[in-house]
Amino acid sequence: MNLEDFDNQVNEQESSFDLKSILPKIFRIWPWILLSVIVFFLAGYFYTKTTVPTYRVSGKFFIKEKESALALFEKPAVMDVGNIGIQNEIIILKSKPIAALAIKELDFDVEYLRKGPFITQEIYKNTPMLITVDWTSPQIVNGIISLSWENNQQFTLDFEDKNYTQYLSDGSTVGLSNIPIRKSYNFGEWIENSQLRIKVDKIDPDQTGSMLFRLRDKKSLANIYSNQLAIESVDKNSSIVELSIQTPNILKGEVYLNTLMNTYLTRELDEKNEVYTNTISFIDSQVDGVEESLSTSERELETFRSANRIYELSSEATTVYEKLSALETDLRMEEFKRSYYQSLNDYLQQGNYKDLIVPSGIGIDDPILNALIENLLTLQVEKSRALASQTEISPAVIEVNRKLEDANKSIREILKNVDANSARVIQDLNAQIGKIDVSFRSLPQTEQSLIRIQRKFELNENLYTYLMEKRAEAAITKASNSAHNKIIEPAEGGYVIAPQPIRNYAVSIFLGFFIPILFVLIREGLRTKIEDIKYLENHLKLPILSTILFNKTPDNLVVLKHGKSGIAEGFRSLRANLKFILPDEDQVTLMVTSTISGEGKTFCAMNLASVYSLTGKKTILVGCDMRKPKIFTDFNLPNDVGLSTYLSGQEKNWEKVIKSSGYPSLDVLVSGPTPPNPAELLFTERFDILIKELKANYDVIILDTPPVGLVSETLDLLSKVDATVFIFRQNYSHRNFIEGLNGLKNNKRIKNTYVVFNGVEGNKVNYGYGYTYGYGYGYYDDDKK
Repeated sequence: MNLEDFDNQVNEQESSFDLKSILPKIFRIWPWILLSVIVFFLAGYFYTKTTVPTYRVSGKFFIKEKESALALFEKPAVMDVGNIGIQNEIIILKSKPIAALAIKELDFDVEYLRKGPFITQEIYKNTPMLITVDWTSPQIVNGIISLSWENNQQFTLDFEDKNYTQYLSDGSTVGLSNIPIRKSYNFGEWIENSQLRIKVDKIDPDQTGSMLFRLRDKKSLANIYSNQLAIESVDKNSSIVELSIQTPNILKGEVYLNTLMNTYLTRELDEKNEVYTNTISFIDSQVDGVEESLSTSERELETFRSANRIYELSSEATTVYEKLSALETDLRMEEFKRSYYQSLNDYLQQGNYKDLIVPSGIGIDDPILNALIENLLTLQVEKSRALASQTEISPAVIEVNRKLEDANKSIREILKNVDANSARVIQDLNAQIGKIDVSFRSLPQTEQSLIRIQRKFELNENLYTYLMEKRAEAAITKASNSAHNKIIEPAEGGYVIAPQPIRNYAVSIFLGFFIPILFVLIREGLRTKIEDIKYLENHLKLPILSTILFNKTPDNLVVLKHGKSGIAEGFRSLRANLKFILPDEDQVTLMVTSTISGEGKTFCAMNLASVYSLTGKKTILVGCDMRKPKIFTDFNLPNDVGLSTYLSGQEKNWEKVIKSSGYPSLDVLVSGPTPPNPAELLFTERFDILIKELKANYDVIILDTPPVGLVSETLDLLSKVDATVFIFRQNYSHRNFIEGLNGLKNNKRIKNTYVVFNGVEGNKVNYGYGYTYGYGYGYYDDDKK
C-alpha cells in the first residue's frame, strides 16, 4: 500500500466514530454490565413497589363565553354576571376560596391510611374507624397517628412521627414540641386534652387490628387541592375545559372534582339571585307592617258597619270616597318610593352594595336609575371575583374600586333629583286631598266615619296586593334562574400516572446497560494515551508495520535469548514487512526513533538488528543517541570508544571503534563517551563518510537515533536512510504524539516512514491484520517457560 492510498483511507476513517475499537472494550466488561443491569432492575422494582400509586381523575366543565357589548337585541336581565371571560373563570376555579367552599362540604379533614408491606395507602369510605374532630379545639395535624385495638372496648394511640403541627382554634398553626405519649382510650368517648379533641367510633367487626390516620385542617386542605387542580382547554376554539387532579385515591378525586364543580355553580347562581333575594327581603319587611294595618282596618270596618247598620254610601259620598281613595293610593305609593330612595342612599353612603335592590324589582320604572344600579352591582360582582385570586392592592381591584366610586357618586346625584321630585309630588297630592276635605266635611257624620275607615282599609289592601305581586314576580324570577356554566362530564374513574412498572423496568434495564458503557466512553474520551492499535489505525497517517508484545523478561535482547517467544515472532513479522516495503534493496539502512524517551526505541533497534543478523545478513547496530547511550549495557560492552570518538576525530579509523556483539553477523557501534556537541557531530563530513563505509561493508545498518520530540538532529538523518521506523508504546505514548507525527508528514514531507506499536499486552493483541503475528503469550515455547 502506498502512502497516498493510505492517506485516503485514514481520512475516511477519521470522519466517523470507530465502533470496532470501542466494542471489544465494552464486551470485555460484560460481567459488570450484567451486574449493573441486575442492580438497576432491582432498584426499579423496589422503586415501583415503594411508590404510592398516583391517579389522574378528570371531568369536563362548560364555561359560557363573555357576550359582546353590542348584543342590543337581547333584553338584559336584572343582573347578568355570568360572562367575564374564560381565563378569569379558570382563575376563579383554581382559587383557594372556591377550594375552601368545596372542602367545607366534604369530610376530608381525616385521612385514613392502611400500611402495606411496601407502601402506606390512603383509604376513603369503608374505613374501619370513624373519627370525629372538634375543630373548635386545638388539634394535632399534619402528622401520622397510629391507632390499634385488641378488643371492642379500647384502642391505643401512638404518635410515631417526629414532627407534628398544632392547629389552634383561631385557625393558626404552630409547631408542636410536646408530643403525646402512647396511651389507651375508650371507643365512643371524646378524647380531650390541651393538644387534641377527637372521638373514635369502631366500625370494623374484627376484634384486633390497626390503622393509621392523619388530621388536616380545612385551610391547609384548600391550599393543597387548589394547587393540585389543573385546568386545560379541551380545544382552542371551545369554551369547554377539563378539570383534573392527581390523587392517591380515585374515589376521593372524583368526589372532590364533582363537589368543586357543583360548588362553583351554586356560587354563581347565588350571585345571580342575590338581587332577587334582597328584593324579596325588602318587600317582606314592608309587608309585615302593611299586613298588620290591613287586619286592624278590616276588623274596624266590620265593627263600625255592624254598630251603625250602614253598609252603602250615598251617591255624593261615593264620589268623594273614590276621589280620596285614588289620591291617597298615589300618595302611599309615592311615600313608599321615597322610603326606598332613602334606604338606597343609606346603603350607598355606607358602601354596602350587597343589600342593594334594583328599582325595577319593586315597580320603580326609572330607566336611568335602573341602569346605573345594575352597572354598580355588576362591578361589585367583578370585584368579588377578582378578589378570589388577587388582593386589594392589585391593579385590577384598584381599577374596579375606582369605577365603583364613580358609579356611587353618579347614583347619589340622581337620587337627590328623584327624591326632590317625589317630595313635590307628595306635596301636590296632599294639596289635592285637602281640597276634597271640604266636600268630605259636608257629609253626615256617620258617612264621614265610614268613608274614613273604608279608605284606610282599601289603602292597606291595595298596597298589600301591590307588594305581594312584586314579591311573587321576584320569587318566580329567582326560581327560574339557572347558572350560565354547567357540568358537561362529571369526574368518574381515572388512570394510573405513577408508578408505571413497564416504563420503570425499561428505564432500569437501559440504565443498567448504559452506565457501564457510558463509563467506557467517558474513559475513552478522557484517555490521553494510546491504548490499542485501532486508535493508531484511525488517526495516524502512516502505515503500521507490526505490533510488539510487552517484554516481561529481564533481558532486552529477546530475539537472541528467547527466540521462540511471541516478541521474537513480532520482530520477524516486522522484518518480513520491511522486505515487502524495500524488496529490491541488497543493502538496507534503517533508522529507529520515537517521540520521547521510554517508548522502546532502543529495545526495538537492538532486536530488529538481531532478527536481521539471524538471517545471515551482516548487520551493524549504530548508537546515534549520544546523550543517553544504552546499547552497550545490554551487550555487556564498554562505552570507552564509539561513534562520538570517531566523529570527534579522536580515532581516525572507523573500523577500530566497531565492536563485536558476541553474536554471529551482528556488530555494534556504541555511542561512546557523551560529547558536549552531539548534534553538530552528526552533521560533520565524517558521519557521511562513516555511513558510506558502513553501507559498503554491511548488508543492514540500524541507526538508534534520539527521540524526535526532544532533539532536532534526528529529522536531518531522514535523508541518509532507506526507511524510518517510528515507535509508539501502548499505554505510554500520548495521543497527541500522533498529531505531531502527522504534522511532520504534512509539513516536512517525510517519506518511507513506518510505525511499530510496542509494549502491547498479550491479552489485548489484535488478530487478523497484516502487520500482526496472530498470537499472544502462551503460544510459543519461551512464553510458556
